Amino acid sequence: MTDSFVLHIPDVELEPEPLDPAQIVSGTPEVTGKVVWESADGRQIRGVWQITPGVVTDTEADELFVVISGSATIEVEGGSTLRVGPGDLAVLRAGDRTTWTVHETLRKAYAINL
Repeated sequence: MTDSFVLHIPDVELEPEPLDPAQIVSGTPEVTGKVVWESADGRQIRGVWQITPGVVTDTEADELFVVISGSATIEVEGGSTLRVGPGDLAVLRAGDRTTWTVHETLRKAYAINL
């Protein structure tokens, strides 16, 4: 484990994380992100992630995230519709099939357990 640290999430420089074209439902969303910590066994990941407006699908990991900026509607197949914006904390379950409609570029801080 690395030393303890603090980051100002709005200022974290992100790197391109190209989407699989099969995930894009509409628009031209672009994803960027940065892993800021990972456990030695790779099963716990912490980071910052951002997506521009559009509609995409995904199969989720066990994730907790906090929205820093932007907004989206996340439809969980066979479940809830989540509307998220700045300050919201959300939990997604491993295996959830989701459709993300991103209204404004969304930036989140996340913790994933694999």
